[in-house]
Amino acid sequence: MENIKNGSNILKDGNSEEFKTGAWKARYPSHSKEKCKNCMMCVPYCPESCIKQKDGILIGMNLDYCKGCGVCAKVCPFKAIEMKDLEKN
Repeated sequence: MENIKNGSNILKDGNSEEFKTGAWKARYPSHSKEKCKNCMMCVPYCPESCIKQKDGILIGMNLDYCKGCGVCAKVCPFKAIEMKDLEKN
């Protein structure tokens, strides 16, 4: 189905992969490979599916789509994800 877009309004849900919305955030998640136990608790909680994993290993976060909500950091039982302030240029 073709996206429905009206000016700057997005009128169809489920289309986050089609619009880079990462510029909206003031904070971003920083992942520590040393602390991470690859429990994948963060993956289902990310509302934008920004956390990427392969074969049960967290391989990165797609910050182009991350809005900086911090849910991933909140649910991580090992404190392997920390929210950091985005430096403004």
